[in-house]
Amino acid sequence: MNAGNSSGIWRSIWHEPETGHVRIIDQTRLPHSLETRALKTLADACAAIRDMRVRGAPLIGVTAAFGVYLALRENPASLPSAIDQLRATRPTAVNLCWALARAQRALAGTQESGIAGRALRFAVELAAADAACCAAIGEHGGGVLRGIWQQKNRPDEPLRVLTHCNAGALATVEWGTALAVIHKAAASGIPLHVWVDETRPRNQGAALTCWELRRAGIDHSLIVDSAAGHAMASGLVDVCVTGSDRVSAAGDVCNKIGTYPVALAASDNALPFYVALPVSTIDFDWPSMATPIPIEERDAAEVSQATGIDVNKSETRIRQYPEQTPIRNFAFDITPARLVTGIITEHGVFEANQNSLVALAGDDHRGRVSRMVKP
Repeated sequence: MNAGNSSGIWRSIWHEPETGHVRIIDQTRLPHSLETRALKTLADACAAIRDMRVRGAPLIGVTAAFGVYLALRENPASLPSAIDQLRATRPTAVNLCWALARAQRALAGTQESGIAGRALRFAVELAAADAACCAAIGEHGGGVLRGIWQQKNRPDEPLRVLTHCNAGALATVEWGTALAVIHKAAASGIPLHVWVDETRPRNQGAALTCWELRRAGIDHSLIVDSAAGHAMASGLVDVCVTGSDRVSAAGDVCNKIGTYPVALAASDNALPFYVALPVSTIDFDWPSMATPIPIEERDAAEVSQATGIDVNKSETRIRQYPEQTPIRNFAFDITPARLVTGIITEHGVFEANQNSLVALAGDDHRGRVSRMVKP
Protein backbone atom coordinates (compact mmCIF):
# COMPACT_ATOMS: atom_id res chain seq x y z
CA MET A 1 0.00 0.00 0.00
CA ASN A 2 1.13 3.55 -0.50
CA ALA A 3 3.77 4.30 2.11
CA GLY A 4 3.14 8.02 1.88
CA ASN A 5 -0.16 8.08 3.75
CA SER A 6 -0.46 10.47 6.69
CA SER A 7 -3.44 8.99 8.50
CA GLY A 8 -2.04 5.57 9.33
CA ILE A 9 -4.98 4.09 7.41
CA TRP A 10 -4.19 3.97 3.68
CA ARG A 11 -4.53 5.95 0.52
CA SER A 12 -7.02 4.99 -2.17
CA ILE A 13 -5.03 6.60 -5.02
CA TRP A 14 -1.42 7.69 -5.48
CA HIS A 15 1.20 8.48 -8.10
CA GLU A 16 4.12 6.10 -8.66
CA PRO A 17 7.16 8.24 -9.58
CA GLU A 18 9.18 5.23 -10.72
CA THR A 19 6.68 4.32 -13.46
CA GLY A 20 4.72 7.54 -13.96
CA HIS A 21 1.54 5.55 -13.46
CA VAL A 22 -1.29 6.22 -11.04
CA ARG A 23 -2.25 3.38 -8.72
CA ILE A 24 -5.65 2.75 -7.11
CA ILE A 25 -7.25 0.25 -4.78
CA ASP A 26 -9.60 -1.74 -7.01
CA GLN A 27 -12.80 -1.52 -4.99
CA THR A 28 -14.61 -4.07 -7.15
CA ARG A 29 -12.32 -6.74 -5.66
CA LEU A 30 -13.17 -5.97 -2.03
CA PRO A 31 -13.89 -7.34 0.52
CA HIS A 32 -12.55 -10.74 -0.54
CA SER A 33 -9.32 -9.51 -2.10
CA LEU A 34 -7.25 -6.34 -1.60
CA GLU A 35 -5.78 -5.57 -5.00
CA THR A 36 -4.31 -2.49 -6.60
CA ARG A 37 -4.46 -1.52 -10.25
CA ALA A 38 -2.25 0.77 -12.32
CA LEU A 39 -3.86 3.51 -14.39
CA LYS A 40 -1.57 4.15 -17.34
CA THR A 41 -3.80 6.06 -19.75
CA LEU A 42 -6.80 8.36 -19.90
CA ALA A 43 -8.88 5.37 -20.96
CA ASP A 44 -7.80 3.53 -17.78
CA ALA A 45 -8.88 6.48 -15.63
CA CYS A 46 -12.25 6.78 -17.37
CA ALA A 47 -12.89 3.05 -16.99
CA ALA A 48 -11.92 3.12 -13.31
CA ILE A 49 -14.52 5.82 -12.63
CA ARG A 50 -17.23 4.41 -14.89
CA ASP A 51 -16.85 0.80 -13.65
CA MET A 52 -16.63 1.90 -10.00
CA ARG A 53 -13.15 0.60 -9.36
CA VAL A 54 -13.00 3.99 -7.66
CA ARG A 55 -16.16 5.58 -6.28
CA GLY A 56 -17.22 8.22 -3.81
CA ALA A 57 -17.56 11.85 -4.89
CA PRO A 58 -14.21 13.17 -3.54
CA LEU A 59 -12.21 10.22 -4.93
CA ILE A 60 -13.91 10.49 -8.32
CA GLY A 61 -12.78 14.12 -8.50
CA VAL A 62 -9.17 13.31 -7.60
CA THR A 63 -9.11 10.39 -10.04
CA ALA A 64 -10.33 12.71 -12.78
CA ALA A 65 -7.47 15.11 -12.01
CA PHE A 66 -4.98 12.27 -12.36
CA GLY A 67 -6.79 11.25 -15.55
CA VAL A 68 -6.04 14.70 -17.00
CA TYR A 69 -2.36 14.16 -16.20
CA LEU A 70 -2.34 10.74 -17.88
CA ALA A 71 -4.00 12.19 -20.98
CA LEU A 72 -1.52 15.06 -21.25
CA ARG A 73 1.40 12.73 -20.73
CA GLU A 74 0.27 10.87 -23.86
CA ASN A 75 -0.73 13.94 -25.84
CA PRO A 76 0.01 17.46 -24.53
CA ALA A 77 -2.66 18.92 -26.84
CA SER A 78 -5.48 16.67 -25.58
CA LEU A 79 -6.84 18.74 -22.67
CA PRO A 80 -10.29 19.61 -24.15
CA SER A 81 -10.91 16.03 -25.26
CA ALA A 82 -9.70 14.60 -21.93
CA ILE A 83 -12.02 16.92 -19.99
CA ASP A 84 -15.00 15.86 -22.13
CA GLN A 85 -14.27 12.14 -21.77
CA LEU A 86 -13.79 12.31 -18.01
CA ARG A 87 -16.88 14.48 -17.49
CA ALA A 88 -19.03 11.87 -19.26
CA THR A 89 -18.10 9.00 -16.91
CA ARG A 90 -20.49 9.69 -13.99
CA PRO A 91 -23.31 12.30 -14.17
CA THR A 92 -24.35 12.83 -10.53
CA ALA A 93 -21.31 13.30 -8.27
CA VAL A 94 -20.52 17.02 -8.46
CA ASN A 95 -16.85 16.69 -7.42
CA LEU A 96 -16.07 15.31 -10.87
CA CYS A 97 -16.96 18.53 -12.70
CA TRP A 98 -15.56 20.60 -9.82
CA ALA A 99 -12.14 18.95 -10.10
CA LEU A 100 -12.08 19.18 -13.89
CA ALA A 101 -12.97 22.89 -13.80
CA ARG A 102 -10.15 23.51 -11.33
CA ALA A 103 -7.72 21.54 -13.50
CA GLN A 104 -8.66 23.64 -16.53
CA ARG A 105 -8.03 26.86 -14.60
CA ALA A 106 -4.72 25.57 -13.21
CA LEU A 107 -3.48 24.59 -16.66
CA ALA A 108 -4.67 27.68 -18.54
CA GLY A 109 -1.82 29.28 -20.44
CA THR A 110 0.66 26.48 -19.71
CA GLN A 111 3.01 25.61 -22.56
CA GLU A 112 2.60 22.11 -24.00
CA SER A 113 6.18 21.26 -23.07
CA GLY A 114 5.37 21.57 -19.38
CA ILE A 115 1.65 20.88 -19.23
CA ALA A 116 1.86 17.20 -18.19
CA GLY A 117 4.16 18.05 -15.28
CA ARG A 118 1.90 20.89 -14.18
CA ALA A 119 -1.13 18.58 -14.38
CA LEU A 120 0.64 16.01 -12.21
CA ARG A 121 1.51 18.63 -9.59
CA PHE A 122 -2.10 19.81 -9.57
CA ALA A 123 -3.44 16.25 -9.09
CA VAL A 124 -0.96 15.51 -6.28
CA GLU A 125 -1.84 18.78 -4.56
CA LEU A 126 -5.57 18.06 -4.93
CA ALA A 127 -5.09 14.62 -3.37
CA ALA A 128 -3.18 16.10 -0.43
CA ALA A 129 -5.84 18.77 0.04
CA ASP A 130 -8.58 16.13 0.05
CA ALA A 131 -6.76 14.14 2.75
CA ALA A 132 -6.38 17.23 4.93
CA CYS A 133 -9.99 18.24 4.27
CA CYS A 134 -11.33 14.85 5.35
CA ALA A 135 -9.22 14.88 8.52
CA ALA A 136 -10.78 18.25 9.38
CA ILE A 137 -14.28 16.90 8.67
CA GLY A 138 -13.52 14.09 11.08
CA GLU A 139 -12.44 16.49 13.81
CA HIS A 140 -15.57 18.64 13.52
CA GLY A 141 -17.84 15.61 13.30
CA GLY A 142 -16.07 13.87 16.16
CA GLY A 143 -17.01 16.83 18.30
CA VAL A 144 -20.65 16.41 17.27
CA LEU A 145 -20.60 12.74 18.28
CA ARG A 146 -18.92 13.59 21.59
CA GLY A 147 -21.72 16.04 22.38
CA ILE A 148 -24.39 13.41 21.64
CA TRP A 149 -22.54 10.81 23.72
CA GLN A 150 -22.23 13.19 26.67
CA GLN A 151 -25.93 14.05 26.46
CA LYS A 152 -26.66 10.35 26.61
CA ASN A 153 -24.98 10.39 30.03
CA ARG A 154 -24.26 6.66 29.94
CA PRO A 155 -20.45 6.48 29.75
CA ASP A 156 -20.40 2.69 29.95
CA GLU A 157 -22.60 2.32 26.86
CA PRO A 158 -21.39 2.85 23.30
CA LEU A 159 -22.69 5.62 21.12
CA ARG A 160 -24.68 3.82 18.42
CA VAL A 161 -24.18 5.32 14.95
CA LEU A 162 -26.02 4.24 11.80
CA THR A 163 -24.46 4.90 8.40
CA HIS A 164 -25.43 4.17 4.80
CA CYS A 165 -23.25 3.23 1.81
CA ASN A 166 -19.49 3.80 2.12
CA ALA A 167 -18.14 7.21 3.05
CA GLY A 168 -14.75 6.08 4.28
CA ALA A 169 -11.17 6.30 3.07
CA LEU A 170 -12.21 4.25 0.04
CA ALA A 171 -14.56 7.07 -1.04
CA THR A 172 -11.89 9.75 -0.68
CA VAL A 173 -8.09 9.88 -0.67
CA GLU A 174 -7.72 9.27 3.09
CA TRP A 175 -9.96 9.17 6.16
CA GLY A 176 -13.32 9.52 4.42
CA THR A 177 -16.21 11.81 5.29
CA ALA A 178 -18.82 10.07 7.47
CA LEU A 179 -16.27 7.44 8.52
CA ALA A 180 -13.71 10.14 9.29
CA VAL A 181 -16.20 11.35 11.89
CA ILE A 182 -16.38 7.82 13.31
CA HIS A 183 -12.59 7.29 13.21
CA LYS A 184 -11.90 10.56 15.01
CA ALA A 185 -14.59 9.89 17.61
CA ALA A 186 -13.16 6.44 18.30
CA ALA A 187 -9.63 7.83 18.54
CA SER A 188 -10.81 10.34 21.14
CA GLY A 189 -11.99 7.53 23.40
CA ILE A 190 -15.73 7.47 22.66
CA PRO A 191 -17.02 3.87 22.71
CA LEU A 192 -18.87 3.20 19.47
CA HIS A 193 -21.09 0.66 17.78
CA VAL A 194 -21.78 1.27 14.09
CA TRP A 195 -24.86 -0.06 12.33
CA VAL A 196 -23.89 -0.53 8.68
CA ASP A 197 -26.60 -0.57 6.02
CA GLU A 198 -25.91 -3.21 3.36
CA THR A 199 -26.62 -0.63 0.60
CA ARG A 200 -28.13 -2.57 -2.26
CA PRO A 201 -27.55 -3.22 -5.09
CA ARG A 202 -23.74 -2.89 -5.07
CA ASN A 203 -23.51 -3.49 -1.31
CA GLN A 204 -20.92 -0.81 -0.61
CA GLY A 205 -21.87 -0.84 3.07
CA ALA A 206 -21.40 -4.58 3.37
CA ALA A 207 -18.35 -4.87 1.12
CA LEU A 208 -16.48 -1.66 1.90
CA THR A 209 -17.66 0.02 5.14
CA CYS A 210 -17.53 -3.22 7.13
CA TRP A 211 -14.08 -3.92 5.65
CA GLU A 212 -12.82 -0.51 6.75
CA LEU A 213 -14.34 -0.75 10.24
CA ARG A 214 -12.94 -4.23 10.74
CA ARG A 215 -9.44 -3.04 9.81
CA ALA A 216 -9.83 -0.14 12.26
CA GLY A 217 -11.07 -2.38 15.08
CA ILE A 218 -14.36 -0.46 15.46
CA ASP A 219 -17.35 -2.48 16.67
CA HIS A 220 -20.07 -2.79 14.04
CA SER A 221 -23.00 -4.84 12.77
CA LEU A 222 -24.23 -5.26 9.21
CA ILE A 223 -27.97 -4.95 8.58
CA VAL A 224 -30.06 -5.00 5.41
CA ASP A 225 -31.23 -1.58 4.24
CA SER A 226 -34.86 -2.18 5.17
CA ALA A 227 -33.86 -2.93 8.79
CA ALA A 228 -32.58 0.60 9.45
CA GLY A 229 -36.01 1.94 10.41
CA HIS A 230 -36.62 -1.04 12.71
CA ALA A 231 -33.26 -0.47 14.44
CA MET A 232 -34.17 3.17 15.07
CA ALA A 233 -37.70 2.40 16.26
CA SER A 234 -36.29 -0.26 18.59
CA GLY A 235 -34.07 2.27 20.36
CA LEU A 236 -30.83 0.82 18.99
CA VAL A 237 -29.57 3.98 17.25
CA ASP A 238 -28.45 7.32 18.72
CA VAL A 239 -27.45 9.20 15.56
CA CYS A 240 -27.21 8.74 11.78
CA VAL A 241 -24.23 9.98 9.76
CA THR A 242 -23.86 9.60 5.99
CA GLY A 243 -21.81 11.11 3.20
CA SER A 244 -23.09 12.82 0.07
CA ASP A 245 -22.43 13.04 -3.67
CA ARG A 246 -24.04 16.45 -4.17
CA VAL A 247 -25.68 19.03 -1.91
CA SER A 248 -27.86 21.88 -3.15
CA ALA A 249 -27.41 25.50 -2.12
CA ALA A 250 -30.53 24.97 0.00
CA GLY A 251 -29.09 21.96 1.85
CA ASP A 252 -30.85 19.10 0.01
CA VAL A 253 -28.66 15.99 -0.03
CA CYS A 254 -28.18 13.72 -3.03
CA ASN A 255 -26.58 10.48 -1.89
CA LYS A 256 -26.60 6.74 -2.53
CA ILE A 257 -30.06 5.28 -3.10
CA GLY A 258 -31.67 4.43 0.23
CA THR A 259 -30.43 7.50 2.09
CA TYR A 260 -33.81 9.24 1.92
CA PRO A 261 -35.64 6.40 3.76
CA VAL A 262 -32.94 6.49 6.46
CA ALA A 263 -33.50 10.22 6.93
CA LEU A 264 -37.28 9.72 7.05
CA ALA A 265 -36.94 7.04 9.71
CA ALA A 266 -34.55 9.20 11.73
CA SER A 267 -37.01 12.11 11.62
CA ASP A 268 -39.90 9.88 12.66
CA ASN A 269 -37.89 8.62 15.64
CA ALA A 270 -36.56 12.08 16.64
CA LEU A 271 -32.97 11.08 15.92
CA PRO A 272 -30.30 13.44 14.53
CA PHE A 273 -29.34 12.90 10.88
CA TYR A 274 -26.00 14.43 9.91
CA VAL A 275 -24.27 14.53 6.53
CA ALA A 276 -20.48 14.82 6.28
CA LEU A 277 -18.86 16.21 3.14
CA PRO A 278 -16.23 18.59 1.78
CA VAL A 279 -17.41 22.00 0.60
CA SER A 280 -16.51 20.88 -2.95
CA THR A 281 -19.56 18.58 -2.80
CA ILE A 282 -21.93 21.56 -2.39
CA ASP A 283 -23.24 22.52 -5.83
CA PHE A 284 -24.02 26.22 -5.57
CA ASP A 285 -25.33 26.09 -9.14
CA TRP A 286 -28.10 23.74 -7.92
CA PRO A 287 -30.55 26.01 -6.06
CA SER A 288 -32.66 23.27 -4.46
CA MET A 289 -34.24 19.90 -5.11
CA ALA A 290 -37.06 21.73 -6.90
CA THR A 291 -34.59 21.99 -9.79
CA PRO A 292 -33.97 18.52 -11.28
CA ILE A 293 -30.42 17.14 -11.52
CA PRO A 294 -29.25 14.04 -13.42
CA ILE A 295 -29.87 10.92 -11.34
CA GLU A 296 -27.67 8.15 -12.63
CA GLU A 297 -29.33 4.88 -13.61
CA ARG A 298 -26.91 1.99 -13.76
CA ASP A 299 -26.92 -1.40 -15.45
CA ALA A 300 -29.81 -3.69 -14.47
CA ALA A 301 -27.27 -6.49 -13.98
CA GLU A 302 -26.19 -4.83 -10.73
CA VAL A 303 -29.63 -5.77 -9.38
CA SER A 304 -30.27 -9.05 -11.20
CA GLN A 305 -26.84 -10.59 -10.65
CA ALA A 306 -24.70 -11.15 -7.56
CA THR A 307 -21.05 -11.97 -7.05
CA GLY A 308 -19.72 -13.94 -4.11
CA ILE A 309 -17.44 -16.70 -2.89
CA ASP A 310 -18.76 -20.26 -3.25
CA VAL A 311 -18.07 -23.27 -1.01
CA ASN A 312 -14.86 -23.93 -2.93
CA LYS A 313 -13.68 -20.38 -2.16
CA SER A 314 -13.93 -19.40 -5.80
CA GLU A 315 -15.53 -16.16 -6.97
CA THR A 316 -18.88 -16.87 -8.61
CA ARG A 317 -21.42 -14.68 -10.38
CA ILE A 318 -25.04 -15.80 -10.35
CA ARG A 319 -28.30 -14.55 -11.83
CA GLN A 320 -30.97 -13.94 -9.18
CA TYR A 321 -33.96 -13.06 -11.37
CA PRO A 322 -35.18 -14.08 -14.84
CA GLU A 323 -33.74 -12.11 -17.73
CA GLN A 324 -37.27 -10.97 -18.63
CA THR A 325 -37.70 -9.13 -15.31
CA PRO A 326 -37.83 -5.36 -15.99
CA ILE A 327 -35.46 -3.48 -13.67
CA ARG A 328 -34.83 0.23 -12.94
CA ASN A 329 -31.55 0.69 -11.10
CA PHE A 330 -31.55 4.21 -9.64
CA ALA A 331 -28.14 4.96 -8.11
CA PHE A 332 -29.05 8.02 -5.99
CA ASP A 333 -31.93 9.68 -4.17
CA ILE A 334 -32.42 13.15 -2.71
CA THR A 335 -33.07 13.87 0.97
CA PRO A 336 -34.88 17.20 1.57
CA ALA A 337 -33.00 19.72 3.69
CA ARG A 338 -35.80 19.69 6.27
CA LEU A 339 -34.70 16.16 7.29
CA VAL A 340 -31.02 17.06 7.74
CA THR A 341 -29.93 18.04 11.26
CA GLY A 342 -26.59 19.45 10.14
CA ILE A 343 -23.93 19.40 7.42
CA ILE A 344 -20.42 18.62 8.68
CA THR A 345 -17.66 20.18 6.55
CA GLU A 346 -13.95 20.91 6.86
CA HIS A 347 -14.94 24.40 8.06
CA GLY A 348 -17.33 23.29 10.77
CA VAL A 349 -20.96 22.23 11.14
CA PHE A 350 -23.63 24.17 9.25
CA GLU A 351 -27.40 24.14 9.11
CA ALA A 352 -28.97 22.66 6.00
CA ASN A 353 -30.30 25.90 4.56
CA GLN A 354 -29.20 28.71 2.23
CA ASN A 355 -28.66 31.25 4.99
CA SER A 356 -26.11 28.98 6.63
CA LEU A 357 -24.43 27.48 3.56
CA VAL A 358 -23.95 30.81 1.77
CA ALA A 359 -20.95 31.38 4.06
CA LEU A 360 -19.22 28.49 2.27
CA ALA A 361 -19.82 29.74 -1.27
CA GLY A 362 -16.80 31.00 -3.18
CA ASP A 363 -16.61 34.53 -4.48
CA ASP A 364 -17.95 33.43 -7.87
CA HIS A 365 -21.09 32.02 -6.26
CA ARG A 366 -21.67 34.04 -3.09
CA GLY A 367 -23.51 36.96 -4.63
CA ARG A 368 -25.85 34.78 -6.64
CA VAL A 369 -26.54 32.43 -3.72
CA SER A 370 -27.24 35.42 -1.47
CA ARG A 371 -29.85 36.58 -3.97
CA MET A 372 -31.50 33.17 -3.79
CA VAL A 373 -31.85 33.41 -0.01
CA LYS A 374 -35.29 34.62 0.94
CA PRO A 375 -35.37 37.34 3.61
